[in-house]
Amino acid sequence: MKTFSQFIAEAYDKDVMGSSQIRRTGEGGRIGAERKKTAPERRRMKAVGGGKMEPAKEYKPRKDIGTQRAASTRVQQPERERGSAALSAKEAQRKAYLERKRREAGEKTKSASELLSKKKKATVSPDYKPQKASGYSRDERRKIKRAGQRLMRDVQKGVDKPASHYKP
Repeated sequence: MKTFSQFIAEAYDKDVMGSSQIRRTGEGGRIGAERKKTAPERRRMKAVGGGKMEPAKEYKPRKDIGTQRAASTRVQQPERERGSAALSAKEAQRKAYLERKRREAGEKTKSASELLSKKKKATVSPDYKPQKASGYSRDERRKIKRAGQRLMRDVQKGVDKPASHYKP
């Protein structure tokens, strides 16, 4: 007779478990394997200073890791009431009659083309141009900005400083 610990040791063989499909949840409650991109695959760039850019080191993890997404966000929702496709002849007639009466009463109803049309996706303006990355780090941008502000202040004050003072 085997003890429970011996039975478990045999049942959960390392080789079998290594090749199984079942994976435990990853870091931060992720489901499935880690799918991080390598440095050359990364699209997001980061300013490292001196006008140079390089791929961002670390992507921030998503806020919704480990939570189930609602079906309404993943699957297109029905646009007509349930059972509207399979009506008997008498029910279809009655429905058409009520629809007509509603229209005559001045109620706004959706046309068939409106009901069947796909949901509209938000479109971006064709005139939109994303801002070009300067390549300067945050500190360098702040330094440049403050130098400009100082220059403006000095010009407004009318302080007599030599031109060499303003050269970068």
